[in-house]
This record gives sequence, structure tokens and C-alpha cells, in this order.
Amino acid sequence: MTRAVAPEAPGRLGEAIPAAELLAYLGALETWLDERRTELDRLDAAAQAAATPDAYTADLVLALSLWQAIRGRADELRVTWDSGRVDAVAREKMSVLVWGRLDSGSGAALVSLVEAVKLCDALVVQLRTRLSFDPHTADQVARLRGVRAELVRCEDLAGSDPDARGRVAALRERLERLVAQAERGADVSGPLAELEAEVARAERDLIVASAQRRELSRDRTRTTERRDALEAREPALRELVARCRREVAHPPRLAVPDVSRLGPVPDSRFELDAYAARLDAVERAVKAVESAYTAPLRERAELRYSLDRLAERARTNGRSSSPTVRSGLLEAREAVEATPCDITLARFLVEQYQFLTRDLPTPEGASS
Repeated sequence: MTRAVAPEAPGRLGEAIPAAELLAYLGALETWLDERRTELDRLDAAAQAAATPDAYTADLVLALSLWQAIRGRADELRVTWDSGRVDAVAREKMSVLVWGRLDSGSGAALVSLVEAVKLCDALVVQLRTRLSFDPHTADQVARLRGVRAELVRCEDLAGSDPDARGRVAALRERLERLVAQAERGADVSGPLAELEAEVARAERDLIVASAQRRELSRDRTRTTERRDALEAREPALRELVARCRREVAHPPRLAVPDVSRLGPVPDSRFELDAYAARLDAVERAVKAVESAYTAPLRERAELRYSLDRLAERARTNGRSSSPTVRSGLLEAREAVEATPCDITLARFLVEQYQFLTRDLPTPEGASS
């Protein structure tokens, strides 16, 4: 029996992947999906026939959920591929579908398509070993080689995390002890099966942890950018507040939020979420202050514009010759141009001038 091989993903996030690489990847991914689904079905049947089927339910459900999420993403890729009719924009979108996070599946929202494939493979290896379903279990050399390869992947996933590296190192020590025992002719099939399951579980945990670290890093970067953007708005906002207080009588009484009082962006998930919530509140406060101090200045400008239009209407309909209308224009103009400007008074006088400049009704019977 030939095992399904996880396809090597082309390109990277955000770049237009060459069409030839995408075509090869889509074909390999379809092959992997078909073979992996067949194996999962056989594993499911074996689990149902086991003495304790419930012991395998959680891993089977997770593996099948991951497979379904990968299947859905593969369908999205096929639609975007459109039988090869893809330009650079579409190929860049496909790179996001390959390397971006999945949207569904148990735990799949944390991982990309590439990581989900690896995680599904790790779960299948674990289930295969626990159910003694692997046709290659009698070949200890191949099994030991497979465990060693998994440990290399685990070391790459562990990165600089001391706890993760310690966990992988302990598993490697167990592997080396088993190798030494096997070389002396000991039967290590039982301990090897346990080690295979633990290594597969470790790889699964490290894939998820790696995805969580990247997600935390992205969230921290976005939060830092938001904080910096709010800080950059402070000088202009303070200038707006000062101008409003100079030019408008009875201005709003709102303080400009000080973003620096939030402190540096934290590193842990819990603290980052709390920091982001506080940043949301500050952002809302900044918008409220900006709106409150912009409104009276905008209304003053609108009153000036309205007054000019009304004066033009008065000249057109002949109302500008009336002393009352001229007095109303002068009074409204003085109120609008006064510094500080009483917006309420200016609004009232402009509305009064609007009434004075209205078109007078034509007397009945007057000749046209």
C-alpha cells in the first residue's frame, strides 16, 4: 500500500505564484485528498471494530474535520484557478488561499492549508499506529526512520521555545534508547508504538502552537500599527481642539486621549487582548473628540456659505434694497464672522435672514 504524500506548497503568502507550480500543486493536493480520505475511512472502520472505539473518536473527528476544511479550501482554489485562466491578481489570491488561515474545521481556523495538511498527516500516523493499521509496522527500521523524520519536523516547529525544545529532546532520547535496544536484538515493538503515538501528538501540538504564535505576532503587529496611527493623530487633533476653542464660543469640553498612557504593546495573548480592548476604547474616544470639535467649525463654514447664497438671492429678487434686509445681512454677517463665534446665535440670524430674503408673492392681476 502506497501512503499519501503531502504536497509541497509553492510560493509564499502574498506573491503571485507561477501558474505551472500552481497546476502541479493542485494535482498533488487532489491526489493527497483522495488517498487520505480513503485511509481515514479505513481507520474509522477499524476504530469502530476496536474494543474501545470511543478512545479513537476525538482524533478521528479532528482528522476528518481537518480533511473537510482542506477539501473546502481545495475547491476554492479550483474555482479561482478557473481551468488555468488566472492573471497575476488571481494567482496572488491563490497564494492567500494556500498560505492563509482556514475558515472552518475543528481547530482549522488556527492553521493554514499547508499546516492543516501536515496536522492531518500527523493525526493519521498516530491513529494508524494505535490501531495497528499500518501495513509497515513490522518493519522496525522504516518505523524508526519515520519517527526520526517526525522529530526533525518537531525541532523545526519548536523554534526557540525552551519548553517545546525540551519536550522534543526528551522524545529524541527515548528514540535513541530504542535504537540501541533494537540493535542488541530486543523486541521494541510495544515501546516503539507508544513513542510513535507521542511523537505524532507532539507534532500536532507544535503545529497548533506555531500557528498560535504566528497569529499572536500578527495581532501584536496590527495592534502596534493601530496604536502608532492613533499617536500620529494626536498633534492634529490637539490643533483642531485649540482652533475650535479660539473660534467658537461655548466649545465642547472633551479632553484629547493620551495614547501613550496605554504603555507598550504586551507579548502574551491575554494581555494583548485586554490591551486591544483598551485601544478600541481610546480610538472611539478620539473619534468622538474629533467629531465634537469639527462639528461647530463645519457649521460655521456652512453658515458663511449659506449667507453668501442668500445675499445673492436677495440681489436677484430685489430684496437687498430693503433696509430691513440689509440690516439683517449685516447682523448675520457680524455674528458669523465674530471670533469667538456664537454658533447658536449665528444660526438663528442666518435663518432670520433667509426668511427676510424670501421671494414675495406676486399681486393677483398684476401683468407679467
